[in-house]
Amino acid sequence: MSNHDKALDNALRAATQGYAVAPTTINKTPAIPSPHEKGHSCKGQCGQPGHGVYDATTNAADVRRLFQLAPKSVGYLIACRGRLVGLDLDRKNGVDGVASLNQLAREHRFDIPQTTTICTPSGGFHLWLTVPEDVTVPNSVGRLGPGIDVRGTGGYVVGPGSTGRTGEYTFHPELGYVDPQPVSEQLLKLMLPPPPAVRPQRRRVTAPDAAGRALDGLVHVVLNAPQGERNSKLYWAASKAWAHVGVGHLAACDVEAELIRAAVQVGLSEAEAHRTVTSAGRGSGVST
Repeated sequence: MSNHDKALDNALRAATQGYAVAPTTINKTPAIPSPHEKGHSCKGQCGQPGHGVYDATTNAADVRRLFQLAPKSVGYLIACRGRLVGLDLDRKNGVDGVASLNQLAREHRFDIPQTTTICTPSGGFHLWLTVPEDVTVPNSVGRLGPGIDVRGTGGYVVGPGSTGRTGEYTFHPELGYVDPQPVSEQLLKLMLPPPPAVRPQRRRVTAPDAAGRALDGLVHVVLNAPQGERNSKLYWAASKAWAHVGVGHLAACDVEAELIRAAVQVGLSEAEAHRTVTSAGRGSGVST
């Protein structure tokens, strides 16, 4: 049996188990070329094959059709979608992803489950895990630790029975096939991106809409001032803001609070920011 036929047989078997598959080359990349020019954003909406992991399907007839379109394919990918994620543990070039994962487990006190384990030609492993419904795990390379890549939403793992340049991907000989097991809560937290930084809550300005928008724009100027120009940008913004105070469109306390808070966020001291804002007010002829 050729490597192409062996890959097709294994892909069909995986599809019957509910895994979405598509053919790959000996380089482990999707085997069907894109029908689009470089830089396109289509993910298969056009209805044509050639969209990488987005071609992956569980339909046997479609799997056969994809392999017919890729006669040189010698492997197949399994799409990480739904609840499936993969951990790619590399062991090469002096890096040991298995040791890195074991260290993470010790530091964060979680167990590594006995789950679907694929042996890679380099001596590493792919671990298949499941995450809770509606959790989106991003792809990452080395973020968890040296030699650990995460194959999350939009990514894929190489299916067992595939052939790469250095050998074949196989089920772990002692485990065979076991269902993917749930990822531990601690490991899942490490896979997910950190929550966005909480910025200080800005106090809303009690002023006409146009003046409020103007103050928002001036605060934006301060927050985006390049290093070396922060104080001068603050003085300029404060001068403009005090002009609104002078005609009664903004309250002096709001101008001071908003601009000083922005200046402190970009690295000025509160005392320095207060002196600059006050000086701008005097220069504008406004009593501060």
